[in-house]
Amino acid sequence: MENKVVAIVAGKEITDQDINKVIERYPAQQQAMAKSEQGRKQILTQMVGFELANKFGKENNYEELPEYKEQLEQIKSDLLTQTVINKVLSEVTVTDDEVKKYYDENKEQFGEPERVSAKHILVSKEEDAVKIKDEIANGLSFEDAARKYSSCPSKEQGGNLGEFSRGMMVPEFEDAAFSLPIGEVSNPVKTQFGYHLIQVDAKHEASTKAFEEVKQNVLNELIQKAQQKKYFDFLDELTKKYGVEYK
Repeated sequence: MENKVVAIVAGKEITDQDINKVIERYPAQQQAMAKSEQGRKQILTQMVGFELANKFGKENNYEELPEYKEQLEQIKSDLLTQTVINKVLSEVTVTDDEVKKYYDENKEQFGEPERVSAKHILVSKEEDAVKIKDEIANGLSFEDAARKYSSCPSKEQGGNLGEFSRGMMVPEFEDAAFSLPIGEVSNPVKTQFGYHLIQVDAKHEASTKAFEEVKQNVLNELIQKAQQKKYFDFLDELTKKYGVEYK
């Protein structure tokens, strides 16, 4: 791709690639806006301003100012420190065998609880719930009954509550839902909210996530732990070598 020159400031060229390098330093969520025509124009204007100020500073010996020299030394110190840390941490590796070993020894961390997917209809009176159940038995779909009678906002989705595990619903409701056969409509279930008719669409037994599902997360966690240990071990070595005295 042609690296087009978009401006020349005091004899120095600014190219499309120079703008792209600036955009790459933006947070990911801001890059799309920065890449727009308007965004690139704004970045170019800033770059032109920086080059003009830089040219002025060099011509007027701003590099000899005490505040410039002080900030430059701080920047050099910070950059050197970060370079050392990055080099030390880059030496940390975690093997596939270590990842698999951690998974095998900590499978309880990757458990999926028992879950059900269910719909419900909520009314204030038990006799109303009984009548609605009769209508469903006589051909009215559970979803249409929910839209027609339920006082829960889920009525807009035909009473659908989605998938949930134990502890997410009130005890009376979840006891009924987890014991109900798939497709069957429950008898009225009383809770603090009123009377529910429940229909379970699917059940999922408690399980453990497969290794491949969690491998990357485990790898990231082990690398993070290994880097943290490496960093503090490195600081301990330097403390012994150079000495540290707190006042």
